[in-house]
Amino acid sequence: MPFFSKWISTAAIKGLCRELSFTVPWGHIAAKAWNHPSGRPVLCLHGWADNANTFDRLIPLLPEEFYYVAFDFPGHGVSSHRPPGIPYYFTEYISDVRRVMDALNLNRFSILGHSMGGNVGGMFCSLFPEMVDKLIILDGYGFYPIADGAEPGQLQEAIDELLKLEKEQGSPRVYTPDGALKRLLQGNNSISEESAKILLQRGSTEVAEGLTFTRDLRINLPTPLRITIKQCLMLQKNITAAVLLIGAKDGLMKKEKWNPNKPPFSLILEGYHSLSNQFQLEKVEGTHHVHLNQPEHVAGIISEFLRVGVSSKL
Repeated sequence: MPFFSKWISTAAIKGLCRELSFTVPWGHIAAKAWNHPSGRPVLCLHGWADNANTFDRLIPLLPEEFYYVAFDFPGHGVSSHRPPGIPYYFTEYISDVRRVMDALNLNRFSILGHSMGGNVGGMFCSLFPEMVDKLIILDGYGFYPIADGAEPGQLQEAIDELLKLEKEQGSPRVYTPDGALKRLLQGNNSISEESAKILLQRGSTEVAEGLTFTRDLRINLPTPLRITIKQCLMLQKNITAAVLLIGAKDGLMKKEKWNPNKPPFSLILEGYHSLSNQFQLEKVEGTHHVHLNQPEHVAGIISEFLRVGVSSKL
């Protein structure tokens, strides 16, 4: 793509990968994979409104004996959008993980998830504990509970916003390459300019007049259904995977809404500590996208965690 030729980072090139595509009933799920398929599998789940490129600078720093597969959730990157008229239920992202692991013929694997991807990973480990040996959460908690009693309002808002979008939605806005970069940086103050360029390579497409973002606007709407802290803690007890949670000092945990010392998130951290399996909590310098901006801050911690207890490929 000529627009992006000057933006290809040497870090991304170093981590040579190959593109994959998995057929689903509404189209395809796009993915990219690093290293040999015979390696121990690690599914990499990106955050909300990002795409698989979020791991481009991190994975080349991780152990080469693992097989890393990062995919674009539907409505993100170059994966197909969900069918018209359908909201983006959070639970469907869990189904997407099942679809990808089935397509790869995986029986057991590790999960590396950033933010929303970490929440998908936490829920997946709770529902299918026998399938996951290790869960790595980057600047998230693995769960995102809703306040008790707020469920009706959440559902009502989701329905209203979806119908409103359907009435108002027109043609995608077209940007110049620099305009698209500026827009992405304005909407996300936790990424550097270089990181934004990496995400934009997979998060936009060329049209005659310039660039449009590939993401489905419906991903910006509230998910219709979320679960309460009581439900989160009930599910969390099912996790048998070893868990590594890496928080960025200038990331989510710095915000009062995500305060790790107050409910509901203090309760989630206590829940991890009470599990019989390994739980490791680390804090590093950086923002919410530290794994992309400064991957060296987390690569060593993740590498050590992945290698612990590894004797042979499952």
